[in-house]
Amino acid sequence: MKRLFLVGLLCLLSFSAQAHKPSDSYLNFSVEGKSINGQWDIALRDLDFALGLDANGDAAITWGEVKAKQLEIDAYAMARLNLQSDGQSCPATVTEHLVDDHTDGAYAVLRFQAQCAQPIKLLQTRYGLFFDIDPQHKGLLQLQYQGVSTTAIFSPEKATQQFSLTTPSRFTQFVDYAREGVWHIWIGYDHILFLLALLLPAVVIRQRKQWQAVDAFKPAFWSVLKIVTAFTLAHSITLTLATLGLISLPSRWVESIIAASVVIAALNNIYPLFRERRWMMAFVFGLIHGFGFATVLSDLGLPKSALALALVGFNVGVEAGQLAIVAAFLPVAFYLRHTMLYRKIILLGGSALIALLAGGWLVERAFNMKFLPF
Repeated sequence: MKRLFLVGLLCLLSFSAQAHKPSDSYLNFSVEGKSINGQWDIALRDLDFALGLDANGDAAITWGEVKAKQLEIDAYAMARLNLQSDGQSCPATVTEHLVDDHTDGAYAVLRFQAQCAQPIKLLQTRYGLFFDIDPQHKGLLQLQYQGVSTTAIFSPEKATQQFSLTTPSRFTQFVDYAREGVWHIWIGYDHILFLLALLLPAVVIRQRKQWQAVDAFKPAFWSVLKIVTAFTLAHSITLTLATLGLISLPSRWVESIIAASVVIAALNNIYPLFRERRWMMAFVFGLIHGFGFATVLSDLGLPKSALALALVGFNVGVEAGQLAIVAAFLPVAFYLRHTMLYRKIILLGGSALIALLAGGWLVERAFNMKFLPF
């Protein structure tokens, strides 16, 4: 059991050190009669990985390099998007090329038009961009028809979906956003490591400048409950305010402070400053993490009609994913709390490793550098 827990912790840390930020592309369909006017935003970094846009290898993709590959980009992307109406194909043609900035970098923008044989009532969409090279990739769709907006998320498991233009399902939208919230917390390694750094001392107590195991499960449970509640309340507040457009902070500041919060939470386990007030740290930094969650939600291109639904669904998903992590961590940590393995290697050694990793993120984000491979 001890070895299993240690292997699990090391796997989590090594996985976060090897993985990159999962990619998303953004689709917008506007349907009128037989026609579909579309816009497709695709990250240049993903296209570079798939097609090799950076011709001179200087790690800076220029407009000239994108333009030189434009026909190849069009062919690659449109071959991976299939539109049908009532079983009949709707051929699509790219009409315009642009480049736009998103919160996570530059994107190629393909505007296109598709024509169907009959007025569209049931639209079938098959999406396959990057799934063969990045199983974490998602396609985020906003479909507009007669003032009604429908949203959907394409993944390898849900590559083909169909949309009734007369009866959009609110429940389906809610489930999709909840699933996206779960997914984001599970692949949001900075959020996970911040939460993990706060939870590691939950099963021990600081006495005579050393960590000692707690005697019972109840104090550990209440410690975890206070931390999780404070973090949840804080990021829910700023997630809501930012999504509604009431507060906005520069993305670079937000991401830098999130990295700093992970460093501070991890170092606090080595040289305690907050001691048993870790819930206060969870609340203060949770406010900033909420802006990070809001960035993901805003990138979905939320329609006003689905704003409240998306906000609630995404937040429910984040909390569900967070609780799953806590439920997996706490029983095992409590079981191992008496061992030197936990107190020395997992708590102190793991915290040092988390601080080192997050310190690298902090330098990258604060100074707009890139030296880590993830």
